[in-house]
Amino acid sequence: MLIWLAQWLQSLSPELSFFRVFQYLTFRAVMAAMTALLIGLLAGPWVISRLTALKIGQPVRGYGLQSHLVKSGTPTMGGVLILLSIAIATLLWFDWSNRFVWIVLVVTLGFGAIGWADDWRKVVRKDPEGMPSREKYLWQSLIGLIAALYLVFSISESSNLKVLELFLNWVRSGFDVNLPPKAGLMLPFFKEVSYPLGVFGFVILTYLVIVGSSNAVNLTDGLDGLAIMPVVMVGSALGVFAYVTGSSVYAKYLFLPYIPGAGELLIFCAAMAGAGLAFLWFNTHPAQVFMGDVGALALGAALGTIAIIVRQEIVLAIMGGIFVVEALSVMAQVTYFKYTKKKYGEGRRILKMAPLHHHFEKSGWKETQVVVRFWIITMLLCLVGLSTLKLR
Repeated sequence: MLIWLAQWLQSLSPELSFFRVFQYLTFRAVMAAMTALLIGLLAGPWVISRLTALKIGQPVRGYGLQSHLVKSGTPTMGGVLILLSIAIATLLWFDWSNRFVWIVLVVTLGFGAIGWADDWRKVVRKDPEGMPSREKYLWQSLIGLIAALYLVFSISESSNLKVLELFLNWVRSGFDVNLPPKAGLMLPFFKEVSYPLGVFGFVILTYLVIVGSSNAVNLTDGLDGLAIMPVVMVGSALGVFAYVTGSSVYAKYLFLPYIPGAGELLIFCAAMAGAGLAFLWFNTHPAQVFMGDVGALALGAALGTIAIIVRQEIVLAIMGGIFVVEALSVMAQVTYFKYTKKKYGEGRRILKMAPLHHHFEKSGWKETQVVVRFWIITMLLCLVGLSTLKLR
């Protein structure tokens, strides 16, 4: 929005030419991060006090760790603060004509709404389990599939009208349309190597990445500050990929697909980093507020959607390795428990407790040790992911 205002002011008089700085993507990204950070820091105490006054406290599962019982009653649904900071900062600083930022915003707020409903049931009904898994996955799948159907054609086209035209042509042709190479699955560390997916393959991959990322971040959000800092680091790294992918010069030099308009996603990534750091101010141990599903589901979906647009799904899995391992630990634990219960009549466990961070807690690690060590691992994984820009 401010970019248009700056253009209008600049047109009024040559003396106002300094507003030209608003045209620079990097300047607007820095301002978006600062705006989200200030909104989060200033609004944080008020949001926490309101959540406390409304008695929106975090319930603790009966089978949880004893050390976590002290967290019962801590205000949750703090993810609302993150989403508001991101939305306001992004709307202020990005180019409203950019279709990619809009779809990321819609997906983020859509998953945030699902998380809000889940958290609300936990708080109002005092049910630690919240929304039934089937209902949650239904709404996640709906949003994920709609986003996938839009992105599969918007990657190769530059306007919404052309996206609609390509979609209609796909339907008329009996669902047979060839996608450009840049819509294929890109392999990191290789020059111009991608596997063609086709429309259905792209849609399925997009759905899995968005929904999978959303739930992986949600499973990771179990300790003070554990999820938000990796989100900040991975989101910032994806912002670098967005900036490079949206530049014809850098994309050609680094053997990456050039996707016009993708660079504007740097604004969203910067806002997410600023909002995340502001939230961490209040979420660091001992946490004054938890993000809840409203924050975790939304942020995970945002990371997945951005990775799809910049064609870095595999790199997302590398940089977000903590999220991947946390999700796999739950899947392995549940699968093995059901298998052994069916075979031996008694359920057995691979880990002392899932997700993985609870296993380390039960092994004697302090909460802060688990959190900081997971941060360090994520930082290293992000560096590995960023190295794929040049190591090809």
